[in-house]
Amino acid sequence: MPIPYAVARPLLFALEPETAHALSLRALRLLHGCGLSLLAAPARVHDPVQLLGLRFPNRVGLAAGLDKNGEAIDALAALGFGFVEVGTVTPRPQAGNPQPRLFRLPQARALINRMGFNNAGLDAFLRNVRRSRREVPLGLNIGKNATTPIERALDDYAAGLRAVHANADYVSVNVSSPNTRNLRQLQSDEALETLLRGLADERARLADAQGRRVPLLLKVAPDLDPAQIAALADALQRHGVDGVIATNTTIARDGVEGLRHAAESGGLSGAPLQVRSDAVIAQLRAHLGRGYPIIGVGGIVDASGARAKIAAGADLVQLYTGLIYQGPQLVADCAAALAAR
Repeated sequence: MPIPYAVARPLLFALEPETAHALSLRALRLLHGCGLSLLAAPARVHDPVQLLGLRFPNRVGLAAGLDKNGEAIDALAALGFGFVEVGTVTPRPQAGNPQPRLFRLPQARALINRMGFNNAGLDAFLRNVRRSRREVPLGLNIGKNATTPIERALDDYAAGLRAVHANADYVSVNVSSPNTRNLRQLQSDEALETLLRGLADERARLADAQGRRVPLLLKVAPDLDPAQIAALADALQRHGVDGVIATNTTIARDGVEGLRHAAESGGLSGAPLQVRSDAVIAQLRAHLGRGYPIIGVGGIVDASGARAKIAAGADLVQLYTGLIYQGPQLVADCAAALAAR
């Protein structure tokens, strides 16, 4: 019988958010190592779907960012997810932005973060990934180091792709975090063309050398205008990118105006992001047509939010901030709602 998250949440919320985050990952790893994962969450909902050449046990995944170093892959999968995405990992270790850099906005069921791709680097990341048992599809999310000039971004992304390709079920390319200076410029026409062309060439070389073609997805921002979305959709198809993850956090503050921490810089996630994210998904679906894989993420804090993502045009969904407020039961609730829709 799962322990109600309502018991743990007040204790976690009494801690600084980043401390609570680290403690939660350690606790999940401990429970899983002792064979007690079912104390944290109910059993996985069975609702298999084929997408990207992969079989997903259900349509609900974990979004990148929660486990940046891949330290708790098996423990997180045991919460009932149909797939898990870890990272963002950069070629070299980096500390990220100064603390404090993670803020709760409980009245809005939201977070603001400016973490800045803090991670232990590719070597440590891959050691963790190789230790995992891989019970569900695993996505590996790659980014660029903050010290790498934006005009050399392809170097970092290509290095990341080369490193993770053999160990990934899919690779996601994060060009949409608002917390690495100038990173979102990579979504503009010329920069995106250069990046996607270079990654397509690198992926083709890796596929030839390793005998397997790993799906490549692009993670995009919710703050794109309709013309940018149309251009991006065209570029995805032109360069053979296999899917899109929509969306990352927003720099807008709709729905949190006047709340404590609302003026902090960084990306806003949680319930206020849902409408903006769903609108981007719907526009992408209109441009990409039926059959092009879209993973919807942003603002899912209950089962109705998951259903809205699918209605907007997503094939799969991902959770992160909703877990902080609702706990692991949210995974089962969303998966069951999508299975029954």
